[in-house]
Amino acid sequence: MKKIYILFVTLISTFAVQAQVSFGNMQNQISRGKDGINVFDVQKDTREFKGLSIDLGGAFNMDFQATNSFNDQPNNITTTTTTATGTTTRSITGYRLMNTENNFTLPAADMYIGAQLFDGVRVNLDVYLASRHHNDSYVKGGYLQIDKLDFIKKDFLADFMKYATIKIGQMENNFGDAHFRGSDNGNTIRNAFVGNNIMYSFTTEMGMEVYYNRNGLVSMLGVTNGNLNQSNEQVFYTTGPNTNTTHSPSILAKLGYDKQLNEDLRVRLTGSYYHNANLGNANIYAANRSGFGYWGILNNNAYKNTITKTDANGTVISTTTTDVPTSFSKTSTPEATFNPNFKNWATTYMINPFVKYKGLEFFGTIELASGGDKAGSDDKRTANQYASELIYRFGNTEQFYIGGKYNTVSGKLSNADAKKVTVDKFEASAGWFMTKNILAKLNYVNQKYKDYSQFTGDPATGNLNNFYGGKFEGLVFEATIAF
Repeated sequence: MKKIYILFVTLISTFAVQAQVSFGNMQNQISRGKDGINVFDVQKDTREFKGLSIDLGGAFNMDFQATNSFNDQPNNITTTTTTATGTTTRSITGYRLMNTENNFTLPAADMYIGAQLFDGVRVNLDVYLASRHHNDSYVKGGYLQIDKLDFIKKDFLADFMKYATIKIGQMENNFGDAHFRGSDNGNTIRNAFVGNNIMYSFTTEMGMEVYYNRNGLVSMLGVTNGNLNQSNEQVFYTTGPNTNTTHSPSILAKLGYDKQLNEDLRVRLTGSYYHNANLGNANIYAANRSGFGYWGILNNNAYKNTITKTDANGTVISTTTTDVPTSFSKTSTPEATFNPNFKNWATTYMINPFVKYKGLEFFGTIELASGGDKAGSDDKRTANQYASELIYRFGNTEQFYIGGKYNTVSGKLSNADAKKVTVDKFEASAGWFMTKNILAKLNYVNQKYKDYSQFTGDPATGNLNNFYGGKFEGLVFEATIAF
């Protein structure tokens, strides 16, 4: 009887505490479902603060992929290099691209936990529950969003904060508008297609962003510590004049115009800026840990690379056989992306026009990136990206859509390369929002790689490059839920 009494008192006490906490009464929160599409940056609402409130959400996606990969590599290759001292013969046998089954890929899942802590103050925690890049669940980011400063003093800077928002913490940094329309692990409901941009600028770093949006003006200024994986260790360079240095901060800025001109027409145009003078442990194009959207493409089966060296008289000096392993990995993301791989510094500009007239919408990306490879020896190279999406949404609540997207990137992967390489992609998609939180879409993709070298590294010793004449195409059916 005593145990029952203790249990009863405990339950009543727990209920009394929880009764002071509401659920879902969040201020200034963008919907994670259909209503959040084409809502960029941050937004203000007039929801009343009613005390501490808890938010719990999730996002899940599942893909059935039917794609095929192709390139121009032959299965067996023999090359001979002759010098005054002898001959080197290389024989590559057993090479081929791996086949992929028409089957489901590994699903992804996200979880979102938030709390309205005070009037105009919200905390957010984003968790990757299941992703292809990590075996375990891990935190994407956690940050405070401050829309009022009443915790300092009632109506403190109220006239300014009526239009301003401050975000502080580890978070998805707001460079450009394209990432608002992309897929992020399990959260794919905002993306009308399956793939993201080929050169995808996405990162989560420790920092602060300040927004000021008023009467169509869109503006943001941010700074981060430049680290994807947080660390306070000193960076030590052994070459160049700056042999001892530390990470530099990343500077982010956005300026634009966004206006609903009438009931049918909305126009938005933004320009964004990113710069880091001394990169940390990942550049902005190498930080998307959840992947590109297409899996197992342009991977090779295991093969043998045999190098035989003879002297001037034809006598064999040495024979070395290397077993080149299978390149397929469920966690690999570089197979379909373009990473300019800037090592020392990077500067990027992005321009995003967006026009929506009734159910027809256009979204574009012009991205001009430049950077250097070595500390103290900063030969500049560039990579430019262009993308355009045209989508038509129809139905009583625009629950259906059809759309097409063209995306191209061109640039050098290193200063040592003789010429630029190019990647082109076309996607077509049709979607159905069964509810505001459930989306089914069918997507066709055709992506081609141009001017990639036949070998990676030294042509005399390097392995075969899967992107040489590379191409993949096919269909993906994706089901996604977000709430």
